[in-house]
Amino acid sequence: MMFWSVVQTETQRENVAAHFLQQGGFETYLPKIKAVQRVVPLFPAYVFVRIVAHWYSINNTIGVIQLLHAGDQPAKLKDKIVEAIKSRERGGIVRLPDPNRLRPGQSVRIKRGSFEGHCGVYQGMSGRQRERVLLELLGRSVPVDVATADIGPLQLASRS
Repeated sequence: MMFWSVVQTETQRENVAAHFLQQGGFETYLPKIKAVQRVVPLFPAYVFVRIVAHWYSINNTIGVIQLLHAGDQPAKLKDKIVEAIKSRERGGIVRLPDPNRLRPGQSVRIKRGSFEGHCGVYQGMSGRQRERVLLELLGRSVPVDVATADIGPLQLASRS
């Protein structure tokens, strides 16, 4: 019985808790992200811990508040969740997807420039700070390169 679980740590003591859990023979994982000017935990006050058999000592570990439970057993986390987070790591830092990033095939609106107000289909980057958009012009689909700052996702009006 080996699985990932989560411990809640004292505020800003994730590294301390992870260190002492490792000293106690537990495998830990503390994913970190780059914030404005420093590296911080992805999940503040939480550390992933691999549960083997002797999990009762976890709550007595320095820096740990509690092991999260589901009933009277440690809460189980699917391995693929931890693996997915680890797969996004580069140099020890988890790279999160940019929610503002455009994806090929996505509908976009041109905000500025010669084609301002036109809608099209995002095709991808065409060069440094340039994006390719497929526009319907004169009954034909025409690829047009525009500045990255000049396009945005098409916002559909919500109906009430």
